[in-house]
Amino acid sequence: MRDFNESTSSTSRNAFTPEFLQRIGERDEPLTGAEADVAGPWVVEKMPGVGWGLYRAGEGAARQFRPHGVFRDHAVALLFAAVLPGTGRDKAFRLRKEAEGAGYAVESGTDGQVIGFLALFDETLVEAAHTVECLVRQPESLANLLEAAGGLALERSGAILDARVAGDGGNLPPVVEAPA
Repeated sequence: MRDFNESTSSTSRNAFTPEFLQRIGERDEPLTGAEADVAGPWVVEKMPGVGWGLYRAGEGAARQFRPHGVFRDHAVALLFAAVLPGTGRDKAFRLRKEAEGAGYAVESGTDGQVIGFLALFDETLVEAAHTVECLVRQPESLANLLEAAGGLALERSGAILDARVAGDGGNLPPVVEAPA
């Protein structure tokens, strides 16, 4: 748990008094505290001579808040802004440690139901899927990701998406549904 002094500088503006924040900070955080701490929305601001600062909306250098992160490259800062809200969420997927007949079971993080299988034990893949699941849940995060991708990637992916939505598939391999 972080204390009041870690989250803002002493001169930062806040609707709550420093005394109140100090008192409330002495209590245990609710279960939702970790998610609330990183939920955002996050903004990326130019920091002259330094790079790009990652701030919560409503904070920022002009208001004398310390950035959550500082990056040399704008696109990298946007990527961090995109994935940061998901780091406080419960995992969307879990991977069973023991293989079964179909492979390693992937479970839903919400109810523990088996939602699929992997041929190999790959926790990194399951963590990446959690990250992507968080991105598609939050329009702000998805917008940060798309902005970080840049114009050329958006143009190319836009053509692919348009062909899929149009139903003609363009030059794309067909999407095949597995037998039930």
